[in-house]
Amino acid sequence: MNNFKIRRFTSASVPFLSGAVAIVLAIAIILSPESSFQASLQGLKLWWTLVFPALLPFLMLSEMLTATGFVHGLGVLLEPLMTRIFRLPGAGGWTLALGMTAGFPAGAGGVQLLHKQGSITDKEAGRLASIAHFASPVTLLIVVGVAFLHSPAAGYTLLAIHWISGLTAGVTATLLTGRPKTEAPTVVPSQRKTASLPRRIHQAVTEARARDGRGFGKLLGESVSTAVQSLMVIGGYMIMFAVVINIATSLVPQLPPALAASFLEIHLGANALTSELTVPHDFSSMGITGLALLSAALGWSGICGQLQALTLLKRAKISFLPYAAVRLLHGVFAFAFTLLLWTPLMNLRETVLPAVAGPEVAESTATLGALNVWSVVPQLLGLQSLLLLVIIALSAAVSAVTWLRRLNG
Repeated sequence: MNNFKIRRFTSASVPFLSGAVAIVLAIAIILSPESSFQASLQGLKLWWTLVFPALLPFLMLSEMLTATGFVHGLGVLLEPLMTRIFRLPGAGGWTLALGMTAGFPAGAGGVQLLHKQGSITDKEAGRLASIAHFASPVTLLIVVGVAFLHSPAAGYTLLAIHWISGLTAGVTATLLTGRPKTEAPTVVPSQRKTASLPRRIHQAVTEARARDGRGFGKLLGESVSTAVQSLMVIGGYMIMFAVVINIATSLVPQLPPALAASFLEIHLGANALTSELTVPHDFSSMGITGLALLSAALGWSGICGQLQALTLLKRAKISFLPYAAVRLLHGVFAFAFTLLLWTPLMNLRETVLPAVAGPEVAESTATLGALNVWSVVPQLLGLQSLLLLVIIALSAAVSAVTWLRRLNG
């Protein structure tokens, strides 16, 4: 009874709370219009020069591959890994790789497409979106690694730790939530189970293409419009949170700017945490704890990034708190893995880890532009292909282990 009253009071107070927050923000902007304008320009520049050109091709590619059935055919190969490790449909394997190689907005977009097609349920969409929530490699390699830390090797080290900690958080969250009991099973039809692997892949592709039903021209046009619309929403969030961070640090001067920025927005938080670093390849000014905090902030990804993903998935009615809990797990694991793995991974140095940006990008974040980002897209697509091959190999290994256990049992 008490829990019911608390939930009822909370749901009734949400509109008033959001209205009060909006009024406070409006008053703060009126009192300091110049600083709010400069903060909004900072968020706009970051979105236009980095996020928009980096994510546009991946969002378009995701919708086209999902509509043509490629994602579902790939899902047949990834069923052992996704169903036994993450307890999700095999088609989610593509979304996992998409989130790891294109960032959380693209990952959430892939989840939204699967949910729209009816391939996953609401609860599966929430779990898959939380697992596929990763910072973009463009952000870690170019912005943080090259522009902020002045070291491509540091960017690759952060990326490796970010991926390892994110997958660990996903597996941990799956184990903690247990096997769902109320969801409808999302398994392949029984006639598929006895068919050969190529036939199952062909059947999955054919069924997905038939469900979508769009021609190539219509698909291309809608892919562009959907991607641009999603990116406009992301841009609005980034601009708004840049202003919120500026207001928060102005109203509470005792609040460390890096803490507020890291809690609210990933790009501005990374910039604040690395502001003390002035000498390339010399991380003594930050210390290993500072680097671990940077890695944790990237794993947390900020309230702004989480709301961006949840906005794209509003039809699935995903709760914020469970989603944020997985992000917190990601940040905790990233902090711990950075303390353990930073020195061994950095010993590989630039001779092993290739640079993805020229030295002119390392001079300042101001040199980051659409041309710089688009020049990296082919390498990111290659990285995505390599990651897919690794995931397929892991799925084959899981399938082999399962087959051996059944044979011995």
